[in-house]
Amino acid sequence: MGTTLHATNSSEFQVSEFILLGFPGIHEWQHWFSLPMALLYLVALGANLLILITVYHEPSLHQPMYQFLGILAAVDIGLATTSMPKILAILWFDAKAISLPECFAQIYAIHSFMCMESGIFLCMAVDRYAAICYPLQYPSIVTEAFVIKATLSMLLRNGLLTIPVPILAAQRQYCSRNEIDHCLCSNLGVTSLACDDITVNRFYQLALAWLMVGSDMILVFTSYALIIRTVLRLNSTEAISKALSTCSSHLILILFYYTAIILVSVTHLAKRKVPLIPVLLNVLHIVIPPSLNPMVYALRTQELRVGFQRVLGLSEFVSRK
Repeated sequence: MGTTLHATNSSEFQVSEFILLGFPGIHEWQHWFSLPMALLYLVALGANLLILITVYHEPSLHQPMYQFLGILAAVDIGLATTSMPKILAILWFDAKAISLPECFAQIYAIHSFMCMESGIFLCMAVDRYAAICYPLQYPSIVTEAFVIKATLSMLLRNGLLTIPVPILAAQRQYCSRNEIDHCLCSNLGVTSLACDDITVNRFYQLALAWLMVGSDMILVFTSYALIIRTVLRLNSTEAISKALSTCSSHLILILFYYTAIILVSVTHLAKRKVPLIPVLLNVLHIVIPPSLNPMVYALRTQELRVGFQRVLGLSEFVSRK
């Protein structure tokens, strides 16, 4: 009889939706964030679509480095789109309610795309390592088949290993609170509302971070340490400058990406004292890299700028000028 009563009470008090309150502590004027957020989202969509179209249409960009950049652009579009429409709906229309399945789907999408971005950065680091440390063997190492296999392996790794995150979250009992002081469904933010034990959720979240993003970061910085060591052994200053210029854009982006992850992790520990900062950094980490990545590559890569001009029909105008 006790078991029946417990089951009845569980189903009776099980919440059917979550309420995303937005940015904690500034609910009254958080709508002012909507304009910069919308602009960043539009820039992310437009710039990354332009990169995809340019890499596809320009034969000179059919190289592994630019193919990985095109894949990164697709991942950036997916990452921004998993969160920004809902965030803007909260800020513009006060549409704070989100069903449990939608919330768990958003958790999965955010984890998958963020881990995929880290994985593509690793693939790009390996590409630059092979190009600079083994220039003669590079065409036989980093082939089109290598790009396909590396991309598929990252898709499988991130797609499969992140599945338990929303499944474990969905198995929890949410029987009292349903208000989340956030703009999106973060795994720890959602599971903190559970009535039962979330030790497994916290453990898997930590293990996933170290296993995927942590290992990617270590391998990326190891690759660049080997690249720098090889470059410093070159005798010509011009050769050193040329070698560093080929990977400077990528180095800027990975430094920003992994520094932001570390900052989000550290500020999460101080969430009780200043709850706005980790939430704001979490949202910005989702929308700024997708808008920043194409800008950095466009500013620092001449081949890409020339491709943009051809796709946009500006090449004739520039040549006349």
